[in-house]
Amino acid sequence: MSKVVIVTGSSRGIGAATARLAAERGYAVGVNYRENRSAAEQVVADCRRAGAKAVAVQADVAIETDVVRLFETADRELGRVTALVNNAGILEKQMRVEEMDAVRLARVFAANVTGTFLCAREAIRRMSIMRGGSGGAIVNVSSVAARLGSPGEYVDYAAAKGAVDTLTIGLSKEIAGDGIRVNAVRPGFIYTDIHASGGEPGRVDRNKAGLPMQRGGQPEEVAAAILWLLSDEASYATGTFIDLAGGR
Repeated sequence: MSKVVIVTGSSRGIGAATARLAAERGYAVGVNYRENRSAAEQVVADCRRAGAKAVAVQADVAIETDVVRLFETADRELGRVTALVNNAGILEKQMRVEEMDAVRLARVFAANVTGTFLCAREAIRRMSIMRGGSGGAIVNVSSVAARLGSPGEYVDYAAAKGAVDTLTIGLSKEIAGDGIRVNAVRPGFIYTDIHASGGEPGRVDRNKAGLPMQRGGQPEEVAAAILWLLSDEASYATGTFIDLAGGR
């Protein structure tokens, strides 16, 4: 059976590294992006150089119609999805909770929580053996922030990722009988440009001395854990988490 994966938010960082590694491992890859088409097309080109079929699909995962279109495009261009990596997510400028407004909270929860639910829903409809699928695997990209809380910086983002953790546990039990495994990775202190979105591009370097491993992580290290969870080597793992935060 052909292996087809959609990686949301895969024009940069962890998502891009995951898409490239998936291509090397024999997956056809749906490269999802929200705004940066040129970056997504570069990831597609990298996947194709690895011998994989790949397509870039613009979609904002916080918008239901976009999510439906994303999966329908993958159906048409790549085939029936067998794997999903829920990587798309955002954070806002660092601030305390007392300074946050409802508009910010709506953006953060829509992208990180609603989008993850919607993409999981569409994947289940295609993978479930109860619906004529062949099973599959979902990996949610959470964050070590779900455990640490990110006080003074991103408590809203941490809370959203906490919701992703709860989704991972509940959904894994709900659809185990449908032949679908659901797991998550919790990265932290990884060198990606998401930190610039929060107003501190050098955040990893600021924190690395306080980590047991005393270094930041690379997107490729997270991608390797994601691909393991998608693989048959993890066939008895569901509802589990891999923390990738240098021991924090």
